[in-house]
Amino acid sequence: MSEQELNEILSAAVSLPAETEIVEFKEAKNGYDFDKIGKYFSALSNEANLKGKSCAWLIFGVENKKHQIVGSQYRPSRKDLDSLKKEIADKTTQNISFIEIKAMNIFILHSF
Repeated sequence: MSEQELNEILSAAVSLPAETEIVEFKEAKNGYDFDKIGKYFSALSNEANLKGKSCAWLIFGVENKKHQIVGSQYRPSRKDLDSLKKEIADKTTQNISFIEIKAMNIFILHSF
């Protein structure tokens, strides 16, 4: 997925009037609770499946009421972000994980 495609997805997401079953925003300024990520991962994945969507988005670095981009320092290195996929897989039934984690000036976590 190109940077332009990610920007288009982000623009569409922040222009929504509210979060949806498949789009969730978290500020995650300096970190985020791993257990909460797992719960959101599960909920977003289930909702995407129920709605026949191929993915859902947990977007870090966006304030969830006004959808203002605030940035995030959650796992700032690519290595740390990539390790999140394994950590999620290790702690879920059937080793389910993210399709991909995309990093921009904010972090977008893409789940199935």
